[in-house]
Amino acid sequence: MVHPETGEFVKETTPKIWLTSAEMGLGHLRAAYPLLELAGGELLIAGENETASASERRQWRLFRQTYESLSRVRRIPGIGLFLYGLLEKAQNISPYYPFRDLSQPSFQVDFVKYLVKKGMGRQLAQRVQEERRPVVTTFYALAIALEEYTDLPIYCVICDADFNRVWVAEEPKKSRIKYFAPCSHAWRRLRQYGVPDERIFVTGFPLPLENIGDPTMNILRRDLAHRLHRLDVTGRFTVVHGAQARNYLGEEWEVIPEGKLSLTFAVGGAGAQVEIGAAIIHGLKCHLEEGRIKLNLVAGLRPEVRDYFQQAIREEGLDKLCTGRPGADAIEILYADNFPEYFAKFNRLMARTDLLWTKPSELSFYSGLGIPIIIAPPIGPHEVYNQQWLMEIGAGYPQQNPKHCGDWIFELLEEGRFTLMAWNGFLYGRTLGVYKIAEVIRTGKMVREINPLRR
Repeated sequence: MVHPETGEFVKETTPKIWLTSAEMGLGHLRAAYPLLELAGGELLIAGENETASASERRQWRLFRQTYESLSRVRRIPGIGLFLYGLLEKAQNISPYYPFRDLSQPSFQVDFVKYLVKKGMGRQLAQRVQEERRPVVTTFYALAIALEEYTDLPIYCVICDADFNRVWVAEEPKKSRIKYFAPCSHAWRRLRQYGVPDERIFVTGFPLPLENIGDPTMNILRRDLAHRLHRLDVTGRFTVVHGAQARNYLGEEWEVIPEGKLSLTFAVGGAGAQVEIGAAIIHGLKCHLEEGRIKLNLVAGLRPEVRDYFQQAIREEGLDKLCTGRPGADAIEILYADNFPEYFAKFNRLMARTDLLWTKPSELSFYSGLGIPIIIAPPIGPHEVYNQQWLMEIGAGYPQQNPKHCGDWIFELLEEGRFTLMAWNGFLYGRTLGVYKIAEVIRTGKMVREINPLRR
């Protein structure tokens, strides 16, 4: 899609891929949807009738139930934290330091190997062998299965800054799976797990092209310039960093946007942490009534979450601000009936979002769009590392008491903290993941870049 030297848009020369994923919350699907164009608009989801036998569908249901249990079990009175601890241990990630060889297979690797030997992924493998194309998958078990059952080139998109040994094959040096890493931390972890350097490409997480635009980032630069101006309520960022912003964002920096600050709260795909949303509604009540901020509540595909938000809005007496009519649209609930509708709506919402409040899932990498992340409590070891990564690059801030968010959000705004987080995310995150992945598919290699406008 993009020439590694000239940056020209060369989509027509990029080979068509098979794109596969799994429905485990939203994370793996979110990584896949920006790559749809490379696959001719077709996404094969594991566990569906087209891609799995009856016995395979039972295996995928087990995977999904385990994931959703980890997200929800903490809320069970009395024993929730104990059960969460057991499930978390099964997904444990070894300490990052000291650097050492972690290539020995874990029990999780052995379990996935067992499932593959029992047939998991076999029907999907038959489907992708109908036409010889590279396979890109966003779920580890599919990479392992398709390597076992096909001789096709296999690429696996890593969805977190750190991850369990289960993402890598039993014998990593003999495997032919190549990896797209979202950040340098993930690259180093893959090397610890025994993956040779020549099979790792630090592409960045595949962010939506609707929010990026062409390889010059024409849409991102416009949206980021508008966001920085809205966040820079005292003008301090413009004084201190205005020249740098003008250098990277070009003429877009000169446009001063209208409109109020926009905060988006997104629950996890399994519907976790909805109670935080209710606390945010309470904490921002006065500011919403005064017209100082717009609140977007993302319910995803879960009607029970949508209904919960609607009830919380009514209980605060704010339903008059949630009608969608001009002047009465300070609160918006994003709900969709299917994944394509959800991702399209969510990507449009990100274009006008100034602050994103979410657990540190794969959405951590949306900081690369120049969106500051208010970090809700992590669920699972991988999210702990995502939070650490956000803090290291200066693009996120752990939430304080949500009930008092009307105080601390506006204090941080006045101090200019959110403006710096937005700028750091853009400078130190990676944005061109889709283009870099296409570059590898097309050429077999990737040019490593330092310039934020080229990586």
